[in-house]
Amino acid sequence: MKHILFSLLVFVSFSLTAQDTKSTVKQTKETTAVAPAVKKTATVPVTGEVERSNAKMTFESTIVDYGTIENGSEPLRVVKFTNTGTDPLVITNARGSCGCTVPTWDKNPIAPGQSSTLEIRYDTKRTGAINKTVTITTNEGPEKHVLQVIGTVLPPKENLSVPAAEPSLIKGN
Repeated sequence: MKHILFSLLVFVSFSLTAQDTKSTVKQTKETTAVAPAVKKTATVPVTGEVERSNAKMTFESTIVDYGTIENGSEPLRVVKFTNTGTDPLVITNARGSCGCTVPTWDKNPIAPGQSSTLEIRYDTKRTGAINKTVTITTNEGPEKHVLQVIGTVLPPKENLSVPAAEPSLIKGN
């Protein structure tokens, strides 16, 4: 008797859940049919490209040569450039190839025909050859300017506070 009651209970519970599923399907269909059409709006794709202008950055030289310098020497070098285009030139970014080469620049637009400078600081306490780059992004378009930073930093001089010991002919007892 218990098995029959249990079977009947299971059958009734399945039939109730089956009816609920059918009713939710009907409601979903009805609400979908009644829902108003959604207007499609035009979206502008974001590509990350810089808008082109008629600005033109022209350098006196794209090589920043430190030459052979003493360790700890003056780290600053200045690069001069001119806007030879017909639109204002805006430098949007300048980045050294490593943390030892740091560029700084004027954030204001450079008018056509005007000149400006880019300052480059190199960590002159790093001994050895210098072979770095500075990449400059402007409003000219996606092309970037690359400056080559070269030179050699000599090792630091030894500071002798006490003279070096010399061999002595006098022998102590």
